Amino acid sequence: MVGKVVSDQRAKTVTVLVERRVRDKLYGKVVARSNKFHAHDEDNQYKIGDMVEIVECRPISKTKCWVVSRLVREASLV
Repeated sequence: MVGKVVSDQRAKTVTVLVERRVRDKLYGKVVARSNKFHAHDEDNQYKIGDMVEIVECRPISKTKCWVVSRLVREASLV
C-alpha cells in the first residue's frame, strides 16, 4: 500500500495515512476512506510528508505489523 507519512515522533516507527476512494453501496457516490498504519522504519530515514510504500510483515509490537519497503516520493519543501 502507498501512503503519506503523517508522524515520525516515535523511535523506528512512522505513522502512514493510506487514502482510497470507494463507491458507496447504496447511493453510488464515490467517497474517500482513510486508515492509519504504524510501520517499522529501522533507520528513522522517512520524514513527515514523504510518500512511502508499506508491506505487511510479522507483528513487531502491539500496533505495528507493517514495514516501510521504499520511498515513492520525497516531501516537497515549502
